[in-house]
Amino acid sequence: MEELQYYMEKKYLLDIVITKEKLSTKKAIFVAHCTSLGITSQGENIKEARKNIKEAIELYLEEEPKRLEDLTTNEAPLFSVFEVKKGAKTSHPIRSRNN
Repeated sequence: MEELQYYMEKKYLLDIVITKEKLSTKKAIFVAHCTSLGITSQGENIKEARKNIKEAIELYLEEEPKRLEDLTTNEAPLFSVFEVKKGAKTSHPIRSRNN
């Protein structure tokens, strides 16, 4: 636990992407992906997906605290959305965010 505390004293930025997806039953769920650590969780709504991914990250880092060493501490993630047209052709980014 002391090792985790050492790494947690620094601030790290994690990429979290939440998407709305449908199960095979057609029920909608929200899937939260932590691309920085390769962790995924889900919830019935955005709030629950955020809560669940936060818990999953905390549990993962308890077991693998050294994974934080691989993360960049001072760079915000780059986020882009692309439109895909029929025929799998992508257009220019619709919006990008890097702040």
